[in-house]
Amino acid sequence: MPTVIAHHTITKGADHWLNSPKRDAFFGSIGVTNLRTFVNPRDPTHVAVMMDVPDMDAMGAALQTAAAAEAMDHDGVVPDSVVILVES
Repeated sequence: MPTVIAHHTITKGADHWLNSPKRDAFFGSIGVTNLRTFVNPRDPTHVAVMMDVPDMDAMGAALQTAAAAEAMDHDGVVPDSVVILVES
């Protein structure tokens, strides 16, 4: 199971992003585990998640859904800023 890091920009503040239940609900629904959050201390609009992803194809497909768009909108994620890194 690969570990994945996704980093991106947010617009609604780090506290809002950190406390949102949407991220856990969305990723949990596709079997993602061990979700950890990170905030850049010099630029709190730049954040990251690290997670264990059992099925990269399922995650890729899920990220294209309306549910993903809703979760990102709720959390203030700037979709064009998302960068996904996969453990190699």
